[in-house]
Amino acid sequence: MTVQRSIRWLVCVAAPALVLACGGGKKGGEAKVTTPANPLTQPNSAEMNQTAPDSFRVHFATSAGDFEIEVVRDWAPRGADRFYNLVKHGWYDGDRFFRVIPKFVVQFGLNGDPDIGKWWRNARIVDDSVKHSNVRGTITFAKADRNTRTTQVFISLQDNSRLDGDGFSPFGQVVSGMDVVDKITAQYGERPSQQDIQVRGNAYLNENFPKLDYIKAATVVQP
Repeated sequence: MTVQRSIRWLVCVAAPALVLACGGGKKGGEAKVTTPANPLTQPNSAEMNQTAPDSFRVHFATSAGDFEIEVVRDWAPRGADRFYNLVKHGWYDGDRFFRVIPKFVVQFGLNGDPDIGKWWRNARIVDDSVKHSNVRGTITFAKADRNTRTTQVFISLQDNSRLDGDGFSPFGQVVSGMDVVDKITAQYGERPSQQDIQVRGNAYLNENFPKLDYIKAATVVQP
């Protein structure tokens, strides 16, 4: 695979910015009971658009081991805010590392539940300027073109500073457990179909790529 082709496939997805609400109606003399909607079905809500702390850490417990990322909001404020809100509400829990290219990137961020993932296919954020280079260990949002970042991110396995000129703006870096990131399975390469993941989620991946490593839980551990 050429470097050019690999870069072209650093794509991201999201979903229609619609809002769901679930509520019970009155029955007899009973008061109306409203069930709060899942924040992950409301990408435009205030709850999913909170400002992240100036710096914070995220602990990833994965099938390959644990690693920790430190986010620096000043590097890419919009990216840091989106990542903070997604982690805080459990977006990455259960997600597979579906695209791993040795000496390039580990990519993840397609939700394992297609009924959740569909809400984010068009929930794009405006690009940040590139303040920090895509060196080994940095984490960056994937994108297809200008202003197309949604939920997918990648960790650089080597110095990928050539991506700086294409507008890929890192918002954090791995501060512990990079050896774990290095050993995330790459046996399937780029074979998993992003379209099929969007339609069938983890059911598709479990059926066709059962040995993919995955995230058990991603947790903000240092506000």
